[in-house]
Amino acid sequence: MILARRLTAALLAIAAVLAAAQVTWRVLRPATVLAAAKDPYPPAPAHPPGVTGRTTMAPLIVDGRIRVYAAERQLRADAPVDAPSLVTPRWSLRRWPQQLNGVVAIGTTVVSRWSDGELIAVDGRTGTITWQAAGPPAGPYAGLRTGASTVWAPPGLFTAGSRVLATGGGQVVAYAGGVVAWRAAACPHGFTTRAGQYVCPAGAWDVPSGQPAGSWPVGPFTPLGCGVARSGCEGFRDGAGRGWLSTTGAPRRTPALDGPGSTVAAGVPLTVSGPTVSSATWRWTDPAGGAAQVLGGEQGRIQLLTAGRQLVTVDAATGTATAILLAFGTETIRWTPGLWQTTATYTAVERLADPDPTSVHHYFTVGTVIITAT
Repeated sequence: MILARRLTAALLAIAAVLAAAQVTWRVLRPATVLAAAKDPYPPAPAHPPGVTGRTTMAPLIVDGRIRVYAAERQLRADAPVDAPSLVTPRWSLRRWPQQLNGVVAIGTTVVSRWSDGELIAVDGRTGTITWQAAGPPAGPYAGLRTGASTVWAPPGLFTAGSRVLATGGGQVVAYAGGVVAWRAAACPHGFTTRAGQYVCPAGAWDVPSGQPAGSWPVGPFTPLGCGVARSGCEGFRDGAGRGWLSTTGAPRRTPALDGPGSTVAAGVPLTVSGPTVSSATWRWTDPAGGAAQVLGGEQGRIQLLTAGRQLVTVDAATGTATAILLAFGTETIRWTPGLWQTTATYTAVERLADPDPTSVHHYFTVGTVIITAT
């Protein structure tokens, strides 16, 4: 009898262990979970200029219609783009145990890079996977609370035209629709140009062909007028401090970009000196004083940030300007910009209170990112 009881107890213990192991495996086993969009693709809202809302996370604004966010193990999108805060996701992609390392967008396609190097492209309109490819080694999630560095400055992830470039393991790999187009030796401090080159301190590659670009200046280079992911840079300074435009074809020598306070936006070389931003044909000065900062430019409009935290939209051709105060409700303006994104219709800025990322006061408010229709 005693032996039978002991045998029964042992069998029950084994069964409990096996059941626990099965539950643990179901919870922790590697998995990819995709929740596609159920609602129709939203139209681009016709929102008048002004602050549209605040979000706790940094959005990658895609196609002027949706906002894409990066968490440690999840990529998700919401809409409409002018929603005052985060709303229920339209679609999401979660992977376990991998971490989301970077995100970029080409048109309506959202390409995510994960810590195992995997690249997954999602149709931003439907939330369905359009292609998936193995990539070079990648790091873990580094987006802190807002995910800004994952969507606006993804490490080793770039775009050029219709192609995505990923670096890691000493190489750069260019992808065209999920297919490897070419490989080359990678370099630190790389960036892509609006004209379609991948630029390294030692030279450049033509992204469509993968061939070295000829007649290139001598580096190292300082990129100017870049979009998110250090991509689509409109100019640069070479190792001798000489400025070049890189918007079309081969780089063009541009003395207006030689000065350390110069940059380029919407194809226009600009000089920034304190509260004054000037081009070859116009000059804008902040009447309140303080240093102005060029955030970017698209479709003939340049975005400036003033010391008084106004977002100023300047017509690139005429210099005509309009200003919007970057504050939501009764917020103060005592913050410094972290990372940001400018598009043809919206600008999003991460707001910081303490530059130390380890500080509990690093972020300005819970609604850290302010979004503005321009």
